[in-house]
Amino acid sequence: MKVMVAGAGIGGLCLAHGLLQAGVDVRVYERENAAHSRYQGFRIGLNEHGLAALHECLPQRLHGVLAAVTGPMAGERRVLDRQLHEIRRLGAVDGGTATDRHVLRQLMLTGLSGRVEFGKAVTGYTERASGTVEARFGDGTSATGDLLVGADGVGSAVRRQLLPEAEVVTLPGNAVLGRTPLTERFAALVPGFGTTVHGPGIIMLLGRMEFRRPPRLAAAELAPDVQLPDADDYLRWVVMLPEPHSREPDGWPAVRDQLLALLDGWHPDLLDLVRQADVVNSSPLTVRYAKPVPHWGGTRRVTLLGDAIHPMPPSGGQGANTALRDAALLSRSLAAVQRDEAELPAAVAQYELRMLDYGFTAVTESLQHLPDFTPHAPDER
Repeated sequence: MKVMVAGAGIGGLCLAHGLLQAGVDVRVYERENAAHSRYQGFRIGLNEHGLAALHECLPQRLHGVLAAVTGPMAGERRVLDRQLHEIRRLGAVDGGTATDRHVLRQLMLTGLSGRVEFGKAVTGYTERASGTVEARFGDGTSATGDLLVGADGVGSAVRRQLLPEAEVVTLPGNAVLGRTPLTERFAALVPGFGTTVHGPGIIMLLGRMEFRRPPRLAAAELAPDVQLPDADDYLRWVVMLPEPHSREPDGWPAVRDQLLALLDGWHPDLLDLVRQADVVNSSPLTVRYAKPVPHWGGTRRVTLLGDAIHPMPPSGGQGANTALRDAALLSRSLAAVQRDEAELPAAVAQYELRMLDYGFTAVTESLQHLPDFTPHAPDER
């Protein structure tokens, strides 16, 4: 059995590892030209589902590296005003694991040499009468396999063809993501699990990314064949805005200056946090979610995973975890096919039914949490 995966994000790579361990011939096609073509986002929190999926799919020898290059997520959740006066506390959280998306993706590329092709954007597919599927690429080439998995994100070309009626909603307002080196001064802003700062018409969310061990050194000591980037501890911040703002007219410096103008009058520590942000790893963000779709049925040789089918706001902290959960479930289903314990169409349909259930439940829960992170315009307060 040959499985083709469109997209080398963490969901697609997790699936590839799970399938490889099951003896399945898997190939991953990524539209970016290289593994470092663009930044991959910031800190994400792994819950029990996401961490269990990684442990299930990643080779055992990488588990120690994964533990070394993640960090704790625990402690009090504070709500402050823009002068850093405490408004209230939301209670302590003890659990979860913080990981840097870029470091995690580099770790997950380990062991997939020759199975991940960059510069291969999947633009469409054709299901053949023979029971195979042909994936078409933007460079005019194609590949054929037994199953195509669309793990190509919120703008998925695979979803657009498979489910042309599926609707992805762009939420009003937007956000700015920032990443600032973690100094003692900035660490004081987040003494626990996380900090939320409320200002007129603006909310800022703060969280630490502290690696248990520096990623490059941890890899060199625990698994010398693993190539991880030099990554220092940082504070991840997100500013949520009620109204759309100019979208990167002249790159990050212009966005930063616009944001600083909006934050006029805020505490100097918060203003310097924005000023000192990493130019390469900071950017605007548009928040989207998918409306639920029913199971499409049939005996298709195409399926979907992660944001390609159920993108959701980050307010529930479930997007990456749900994609990893999808990968583990689909890997398990296809492993049964590889062992001749199930037929491919039935195994894929079973995966889809379960995935649609918990995936869109996660979308709903994330939308329910969104008001806690969404500011109101000043004249509405």
